[in-house]
Amino acid sequence: MRGVLDRIARARRPAFHTLPVAQARAAYTAAAEILDLPRAPLPTVQTLALALPHGQTRPARLYRPRAEGELPVLLYLHGGGFVIGNLETHDSLCRQLAQRSGAAVLALDYRLAPEHRFPAAVEDAWAALRWLQEGGAETLDLDPQRMAVGGDSAGGTLAAASALWCRDQGLPLALQLLITPGTIAHADTPSHHLFAHGFLLDRESISWFFDQYIDRSARADWRFAPALADVDGVAPACVVLAECDPLVDEGLAYADQLRAAGVPVSLELYRGVTHDFIKMGRALREASTAMDAIAQQLREALCP
Repeated sequence: MRGVLDRIARARRPAFHTLPVAQARAAYTAAAEILDLPRAPLPTVQTLALALPHGQTRPARLYRPRAEGELPVLLYLHGGGFVIGNLETHDSLCRQLAQRSGAAVLALDYRLAPEHRFPAAVEDAWAALRWLQEGGAETLDLDPQRMAVGGDSAGGTLAAASALWCRDQGLPLALQLLITPGTIAHADTPSHHLFAHGFLLDRESISWFFDQYIDRSARADWRFAPALADVDGVAPACVVLAECDPLVDEGLAYADQLRAAGVPVSLELYRGVTHDFIKMGRALREASTAMDAIAQQLREALCP
């Protein structure tokens, strides 16, 4: 991990918070899969336009590990601080999850800030889940009764909020997959201070992402900070965390909060790695180990 950080530092890429949004998005897209595993071949990779129930049409991409037959589905929400990231930045990761788990993965290209501020991304995630339940799954030969929601970083926040929404709506959800998620209203835990600089995700970039996405006065909303919600009765969780991550404390606390409410939790804490390690499979064996652990949880939840 130290070697990866040293190579990133030598590349002298500008920090996201120093760039205009369009340039930050382009820089993230250009670098997103440099350390990721090669894109695995799958029988079906299909780009779609989802006509969501709230009136938005959003791009999405379906990854099927088997060309024919009904499959369970993971709705995947990419990371990127609610500002950057897209279907291309997480294509390799979604292919790996589909290939290793045997479930279909439907990746959603939700609306990004600052053009679409909070709660637009949340609304898109919820609308995609509603679309799957109201007939969309059947059109893609997917089983809406065997459904999970997941994401990394900001996508993990959206996944946690989506699990709460599914509980409140009475929609079936077998698993919530939370990879290095944000769960609190303010970046004020000890890990945010300990890993503020030099560990890939710096304090200034976190502040920049949040400022683009949401007003400070709105940050106590559980749709942004799921830890502020009552979590009783939500779907079982697979929580994957990195030790050297500003977000690790809030991830651990949220896993504890879920357990205290009686929610089954599988917690995986990977030592010595940083935020976004899950997308560094070329350099870090922990990335592949984590994907195997996630795949096992998906199989157990969706293919009992």
